Amino acid sequence: MCRSIKTLRPPAIPDDATEGEIRAAALQYVRKVSGFRAPAAHNREVFDRAVDAVAEATAELLAGLEVRGARAS
Repeated sequence: MCRSIKTLRPPAIPDDATEGEIRAAALQYVRKVSGFRAPAAHNREVFDRAVDAVAEATAELLAGLEVRGARAS
C-alpha cells in the first residue's frame, strides 16, 4: 500500500471525504502504479484520464460503503 494514500472513510476521518482528498488519493495511486511522479508530455493525457477514472471509482466506492456502528446521516 502506498503510504501517502490515507483512509478516506469514517471513522478514519470524521466527515465524508472531500473531492480534493479523493483526487489526491487517486493521483498518488496512479503515480505509484505508473512509476511516474509527473508524466512526460506524451503521457499526460492518459495519466490524467487514469486519475479521473480512479477518483470517480473511489467516490463511488465511498458512497456505497456501509460502515458498521456509524451514525446514519
